[in-house]
Amino acid sequence: MSFKGKIINDPIYGFISIDDPVVFRVVSHPYYQRLRRIYQMAFAHLVYPGAVHTRMAHSLGAYHLMSQALGELQRKGIEITPDEATAAKVAILLHDVGHGPFSHALEGTLVQGVHHETMSRLIMEHINAELNGALDTALAIFNNTYHKPFLHQLVSGQLDVDRMDYLNRDSFFTGVSEGVIGYDRIIKMLTVHNGQLMVEEKAVYSIEKFLVARRLMYWQVYLHKTVLAAEQMLVRIIRRAREIGAGCHPNLHYVLYNRPDTEDAAELLRRFTMLDDVDVMMAIKEWQQHPDRVLATMCTCLLNRNLFKIKLQSEPIAPEVIAQKKAAIRQAHPDVTEEELSYLVFTGEARNTTYKTDDERINILFKDGSVRDISQVDNALIQQSLAATVGKQYICYLSV
Repeated sequence: MSFKGKIINDPIYGFISIDDPVVFRVVSHPYYQRLRRIYQMAFAHLVYPGAVHTRMAHSLGAYHLMSQALGELQRKGIEITPDEATAAKVAILLHDVGHGPFSHALEGTLVQGVHHETMSRLIMEHINAELNGALDTALAIFNNTYHKPFLHQLVSGQLDVDRMDYLNRDSFFTGVSEGVIGYDRIIKMLTVHNGQLMVEEKAVYSIEKFLVARRLMYWQVYLHKTVLAAEQMLVRIIRRAREIGAGCHPNLHYVLYNRPDTEDAAELLRRFTMLDDVDVMMAIKEWQQHPDRVLATMCTCLLNRNLFKIKLQSEPIAPEVIAQKKAAIRQAHPDVTEEELSYLVFTGEARNTTYKTDDERINILFKDGSVRDISQVDNALIQQSLAATVGKQYICYLSV
């Protein structure tokens, strides 16, 4: 039976078309459908109640923008075969399929030392085997080994459709208008020169707005102090549970207590792809009653939004400030140990880079054929000050 296509109604872009049988099989796969059960923005909804959209919604939005970008490049005479177009769409659909519960918040913590790009690659390889190699080109594009690098740059780069969607989508659901970008104009101005993805000079101001929007969204939303406190509490809940051997349901237990470098990789992948936000929250609810008071306290505080206090500043946290916070907890709980205090008072750094010039650049193609980095354009807003990484030190602690 021939594939007739599907449409999905998206609140950002309207109707999104699934017009390829391979794409439809990928979207229908259980590993992809799991993304319905993972929040795109982890605990941002504690500050912005509308921010409860999912990884799947973001993935479909990025797929839609990829379809538009490929069509625009084809109209400009860039050679993209139907198979390459399908592969690029599959690559963007699956670019985040390796995210675990609470996305970036637990990256490298839930599966120790493993980041979502690695898990995405493993999942893509697994689906590819099931589909008898139908994703070979998609994997090459994802891994940046395909001979047309601009296709990978559309999936993962300074100006990829992933970023275009999450800025647009996250600003919509949080109500933070500073994140709104002119994604449609940027896509219209995309081009390819010497195999590299670039933008025409008419898009300079739209690109600058895109980069500034990203900077503002990080400090106002993604690294908001309340979101940061909640996510750091979650990280320490998982660490404490693993340290004391806290019990939980089988799939989460397997992932928590088996290292990927020592156990059956296929079994770990199977267990990991069974997990979502609900599993972790269920464990946190159970751990509220755990006899370990540190674990129980952190879980109760997180569930009830009675979050640890947090203070951000540009200078390092003074040792006497850390000592003062620990002393306050000791006064309220004289038998607290130094090990327990390390979970109740801790410091760290939040980092934000608007425009990374060390790995990949946004190049502007001028009418005379010359190419310049966005930061080198005359009267450029994006200069070294915005290219530098900005870090804020924080102290997070239980208030007593």
